[in-house]
Amino acid sequence: MSRATTKKLGSWKRPQVMVNEGKENQNFPYVSLKPIPKVVLEKVLKVHLAAFPPNDEELDQGALCVKTEINTVYRGILTTKMEATSSRAESTLHKTSLDAHPENNMPQHKSTSDTVNLSVDTESSQDGDSDEDNMPGLEDFPELSPYERKRLKNISENANFFASLQLSESAARLREIINKRQPSESKRKKPKKRENETGCRRSMRLLRVDPSGVPLPETPTQPTLEADENPLLPPGPLEMIPDNQDANEVFKGFLQTWSEMSKTSRNNAVKELSSLKSYKNNLCGMVISQDTVCKVTSGSVFSIALHPSETRTLVAAGAKSGQIGFWDLTQHPKEDGVYIFRPHSQPVSCLYFSPTNPAHILSLSYDGTLRCGDFSRAIFEEVYRNESTSLSSFDFLAEDASTLVVGHWDGSMSLVDTRTPGTSHEKLTKCSMEKIRTIHVHPVHRQYFITAGLRDVHIYDARNLSPRARQPLISLTQHTKSIASAYFSPVTGNRVVTTCADCNLRIFDSSCVSSRLPLLTTIRHNTNTGRWLTRFRAVWDPKQEDCVIVGSMAYPRRVEIFQETGKCLHSFLDGEYLASVCSINAMHPTRYILAGGNSSGKVHVFMN
Repeated sequence: MSRATTKKLGSWKRPQVMVNEGKENQNFPYVSLKPIPKVVLEKVLKVHLAAFPPNDEELDQGALCVKTEINTVYRGILTTKMEATSSRAESTLHKTSLDAHPENNMPQHKSTSDTVNLSVDTESSQDGDSDEDNMPGLEDFPELSPYERKRLKNISENANFFASLQLSESAARLREIINKRQPSESKRKKPKKRENETGCRRSMRLLRVDPSGVPLPETPTQPTLEADENPLLPPGPLEMIPDNQDANEVFKGFLQTWSEMSKTSRNNAVKELSSLKSYKNNLCGMVISQDTVCKVTSGSVFSIALHPSETRTLVAAGAKSGQIGFWDLTQHPKEDGVYIFRPHSQPVSCLYFSPTNPAHILSLSYDGTLRCGDFSRAIFEEVYRNESTSLSSFDFLAEDASTLVVGHWDGSMSLVDTRTPGTSHEKLTKCSMEKIRTIHVHPVHRQYFITAGLRDVHIYDARNLSPRARQPLISLTQHTKSIASAYFSPVTGNRVVTTCADCNLRIFDSSCVSSRLPLLTTIRHNTNTGRWLTRFRAVWDPKQEDCVIVGSMAYPRRVEIFQETGKCLHSFLDGEYLASVCSINAMHPTRYILAGGNSSGKVHVFMN
């Protein structure tokens, strides 16, 4: 560097540079101002802790092991320091040689924070204590700094101090004391019973003695019979005896009225369906009043049927308790027109008037019996009985009501001939369904019938039923939860409506009974009735081929009619006289009369 250049740079103060004072750096005239990355070396000390030895000899051996480990660790630290120092020195020499060129020696203005610190922990040796003599083992390591020697001395003194406390011996003595102590077994001694001690006072009635102390004569014990809440009624016909009224002249007039119904001829000709506009107008004219609401049974209504009479309004309701209530709405006061019978001991789940004799009503119950109420003879005749399984539903397989198809709760079915009651029936083996809740026969092709089970709807052909052939003709598997009912449309049978617990009413096209029935409409409808209300069962209006009647959980309480397209045509509601859920509903086959039953035994009737 020339003197001129040196004079120009004289006015600029060179920042102080901390360099290592080693001999290898004294021959260089200039050291670069470029900062060198600082390397931080951490000291790692490994100390192995072990349980105190039981005697002093083993303690000395443990201390010797600790010292040896410490020496080994510090040897590694010193080796690492020396390697790092040599590597940094080499890098410093290399950079210094590069900075010797004039073009690289221009001053660079930098802050004092960029000062290079090349010292390698030399300060620690100046601050350390010098009294490390008499330290056993340290003379073998002259390269250790005074600070490191002081640390090793402190570790050794601490180990000697803890050894002088004799903690291992104290722990051994405490362990012996604990082992000697054994928990005392505190067993409560039972007090000895005194022979002459008098017992507690007891009543003379329980001691079976009279007031004078003379024992009473023992009465013969009677065998206790287990009370059955729902005992099965005896087989055979049962006499019609009303539970709520006496068998007086009024009751005889009631039986006479029903027997005369069998002599009236029914018009079996198929009527033309009314237009949708006319049908809606007739529905709007149906009202409810105080005289058309009455308690007919003492329990929840499980089934309901309307007599097909054109002149009188007669309603029959089957109850959970096994009762069947008959209500003649033409009687005033209305309580005089209600007669309650008990032909069953368990819920009456299915109730139909005979299609050939309207004075006959057939009822099916969970108790395994199917009876026919004949008002002309005032008896309930037994048609079918099966005490091994519970019955769930039935329908007329023949148009003249001579044969019936009966569904069982266990998934089996029976064909019953009503002309030979109790003797001629064919019980089919269990089908592929786990349960059968409802069973319904096709109105035109009566060899087909549909069953609603746990989660499937099956269609069977009665001509191909046998114990070996149990597979259904068609299965509807679109349902995700349990199914309450499935019914064909009343006139042509071209539609099927199902009620499912997934809050959907589904309508299928059954105009062509083939391998599958296409789904036409899904109607969203709340069917969560809970455990205290009877489950909804959507049924067809016998006067209208494409309209469905179903109860509702909406407020205010109502009964709704849906078209097969999913449109709600009408809602029967009345805030004064309809304040409960009508789960079971039925429509008159020819007149505009709707009857709905709730879970308290009341029947609500809407009529023109």
